Amino acid sequence: MKLLIGDKNYSSWSMRPWLLFKHFDIPFEEVLIHLNQPDTNSKVLALAPSGPGKIPCLIGDDGQPTWDSLAIAETLAERFPQHALWPRDAAARSHARSVSAEMHSGFGALRSNMWMNIRASFPGKNATPGALADIARIEAIWRDCLDTYGGPFLFGEFSIADAMYAPVVMRFRTWQPALSDVSGAYVQRVTELPAVQAWIDDALSETYAIAYQDVCP
Repeated sequence: MKLLIGDKNYSSWSMRPWLLFKHFDIPFEEVLIHLNQPDTNSKVLALAPSGPGKIPCLIGDDGQPTWDSLAIAETLAERFPQHALWPRDAAARSHARSVSAEMHSGFGALRSNMWMNIRASFPGKNATPGALADIARIEAIWRDCLDTYGGPFLFGEFSIADAMYAPVVMRFRTWQPALSDVSGAYVQRVTELPAVQAWIDDALSETYAIAYQDVCP
């Protein structure tokens, strides 16, 4: 399988499925395509012509493309049932899907004001009322999951839900909003995961500079 991803410093959507492959030790070929370039879309379409030309995109063994990070996560969960990408318990699985979907479709103010830029540091900046409201909601989700399932990750063991929120962890490290002790400890645990460390290391070593506002929601 091939996973088409964008620049690791910026591409929050690419980070999510990449972490699942790495954490669960699922073999894949990484294909990095630089973001926001004149040929970005055409390069993706050359490899996945039946898709929308966006990344991340998974190309299966049969050549079938799957785009969108949550769709890729669901595909991996179906393809590799030996790994608990979703919680095994049905009620926990429904809960995990709900908070993952909320991350997937929500938190627009946070995305707009505190974009992912792993190499940068903007402590205390862009703390708009909307971004702070999004952060409060995210902290409530984390607290509820950690209290309900006992940690160390949102549903006990690392799962798709944690992968969905991993780019938020990267944002919090860059923008450094005020967080509760519970959230701060969760940020640290996610950051220390080997797969997350590998992504960060790659992002820090990238020499390619994107000529735009460093915005990649």
